[in-house]
Amino acid sequence: MAYACKTTALGVALLASTAFTGSAAAQTVLKFAHVYEASEPYHSCAVEASDKLKQATEDRYSIEVYPASSLGKEVDINEGLGLGTVDIIYTGQLFAGRAYGPIAIGGAPYMFRDYDHWDKYRNSDLFKELAQGYQDATGNHVVATTYYGQRHVTSNKPIEKPEDMQGMKIRVPNAPLYMMFPKAVDANPTPIAFAEVYLALQQGTVDGQENPLPTIQAKKFYEVQSDINLTGHINDALLTIVGGPTWGQMDEPDQTALTKVLEETAECASTQVRDNEAKLADWFREQGVKVHEVDITPFREMTMKLHNGPDATWDQATYDRLQAIE
Repeated sequence: MAYACKTTALGVALLASTAFTGSAAAQTVLKFAHVYEASEPYHSCAVEASDKLKQATEDRYSIEVYPASSLGKEVDINEGLGLGTVDIIYTGQLFAGRAYGPIAIGGAPYMFRDYDHWDKYRNSDLFKELAQGYQDATGNHVVATTYYGQRHVTSNKPIEKPEDMQGMKIRVPNAPLYMMFPKAVDANPTPIAFAEVYLALQQGTVDGQENPLPTIQAKKFYEVQSDINLTGHINDALLTIVGGPTWGQMDEPDQTALTKVLEETAECASTQVRDNEAKLADWFREQGVKVHEVDITPFREMTMKLHNGPDATWDQATYDRLQAIE
């Protein structure tokens, strides 16, 4: 009788284990981490991706999105990809460039002539080669690119010419190439984590910061800065990256499904960012913020002198290929 009970108990345990394993396999939840607000299209489009992935993988995979640095700052979530503590991230090209320098070229200031130049670059053979180089260096997979917007300088005074930025303490993300533009105009670049920028502006720790208009709105930087100066110094983008450990545990059809869903997510967010960007200068003016049109020519000329200087993480051939894209 005792033997029968033990056998029955063992059978129940095995069944429970099998059921748990099956359930876990059917409900593998991928952690998608980023540093942006839940109100922004990067987040809302990523949230919508979960149902699409469930359908495409017959409920084997879903996505849970963690916004606003809830799983760590940008450096942390980049490191988390290789550790397997996060599965998918949005990250700036300059952060990815910490692991593979050449891919940072797309995030350098005044690297692109305009949006069209950037759009052609992200669909180019050059970008595919750089993404492969990043994959070879890290084991992680760049699967999509999202338009982040043109970065502009905010301040508490008008900035109309490069000399107006001389000595200005300007917050930049904690990646070295973000310092290229401030250095070019003799400003003082100050790396501060994204989640801490509002307080730094409010307390006067820095004199200004730089980000696209949708981000300035979402993070409410306009509440603590009186002027937005349309320097348009970076046509910026976010890379969607899947960690190597996560990618390796998926079979090929699920990898293909995940890639397709994340590409659609990138297009969803890119479209909304472009639409928002087109309307926001007027919206800021309605809030009482001074928005200044800027002749970018002198800013651009000063910055381009540094493009292939000591801070460049790409070679001349890569630079020349990017500039030749038409």
